[in-house]
Amino acid sequence: MTKALQWGGRFAQEPDAALLAFGSSLEEDMVLAPYDVACSLAHVEALSSGGVVDARIAGALRGALAQVQAEIESGDFARWARSHGGEDVHGAIDARVRALCEGGEGEFLHAGRSRNDQVATTLLLYARARGEEGHTLARGLAERFVACAREELEAGTLLCATTHGQPAQPALLSFWLCAAAEPFVRATRRFACTAADAKRFCPLGSAAVAGSSLALERAAAASALEFEAPSRNAMDAIGNRDAVLDVAHAFVRATVDASRIAGELVTWCTPAFGYVRLSDAVSTGSSLMPQKRNPDPFELVRGIAAELTGSYAGALATLCGLPLSYHRDLQQTKRLSIAIIERGGAALRAFVRAFDGVTFERDHLNAHAADGYSVATDIADALIATGVSARRAHERVGNAVARAEREERALSAADLAELGVTAPLAAMQSVQGKRTTGSTNPHEVVKTIAAVEQELRSG
Repeated sequence: MTKALQWGGRFAQEPDAALLAFGSSLEEDMVLAPYDVACSLAHVEALSSGGVVDARIAGALRGALAQVQAEIESGDFARWARSHGGEDVHGAIDARVRALCEGGEGEFLHAGRSRNDQVATTLLLYARARGEEGHTLARGLAERFVACAREELEAGTLLCATTHGQPAQPALLSFWLCAAAEPFVRATRRFACTAADAKRFCPLGSAAVAGSSLALERAAAASALEFEAPSRNAMDAIGNRDAVLDVAHAFVRATVDASRIAGELVTWCTPAFGYVRLSDAVSTGSSLMPQKRNPDPFELVRGIAAELTGSYAGALATLCGLPLSYHRDLQQTKRLSIAIIERGGAALRAFVRAFDGVTFERDHLNAHAADGYSVATDIADALIATGVSARRAHERVGNAVARAEREERALSAADLAELGVTAPLAAMQSVQGKRTTGSTNPHEVVKTIAAVEQELRSG
């Protein structure tokens, strides 16, 4: 049997090379290499503390694993692993350790360990690290939006807020920016929770399905990897993929949130809107049309969010009806989850860079904040405040809007006089007239910014 494999003693025939290649996950696993080294070092602690191997063997294994770690960082390990045809990165590291230990000490690295508990532990370490990275990304995005909200609040920039893509009510641009920040505040909590969950129980030492007959010191391994405790049930531990799926889900959710903002910015940078302009650094051109300025990064974020949503459904589906313990189907769960996490992280980082190239066209935004009769609701509210019923106020103002629309003009003081009410006609007056908590009133936006900043500091 090939030396790269960790099995083969009971087989009389070499594995089919094409089927072995079909089942290989080496390329998709490569991102897990540093976490597998950490997992293997912790297993050495369990072997050594339990007296399964002596100090000489333990020292040789640690030295070989340190060499593998250095090769991972330099890129040499990836080249070695590819040339030796391992089934996965876990087996490739084991094979490399055996090659480095000239005295045969490498043969002991896998004592009492299965790839089942090895993969489960490595995935938890990866999920923990990526959950922490996602937390940093989400918090950074929320902080960017809040900082921008402060600037636009100081500038008094207005916006015609929409629902159904149609003019709705005047708002502060800073109000919109705070709304853009909130999903990423929630994402910081979501990522923090996933990272914390990935630190609870360490599967290492669960072996294939029922634990090990060797005296592995599981608590030492769990402590070395900064888990709270060894896992409670070996069968559950080897088949549990909740943590990596939760981190993948957090990346999907954050990317979908970014896609909603990206979609709005794509619309806003069209000449028909002219609300924003993208810098040259984050725009692309056309191979045919010389005038084009395309918002490609935001369009790609929008498209990737759709891609990841489908991929996550596929990852979750790999568990449907799957019996407890380990099954090779879980290789698909791993592959899809890693792809989602890596792709989602890349999309969020691109979104950050692209947003840094956005300039809001303040004069244009202010000039159009009252478009589409967006102060009509303020007029209806003013009527209600005089004792007119909400239904009747809605009807009367609607009639006034219809008449103004036919006459191709804005609502005017004459319309207010006919309605017998005093109400805002200017966008800023509308904004300043809001009285409810959480509204677009400047004083409320100040409170929102402070509350978001406080939550980000504490989280």
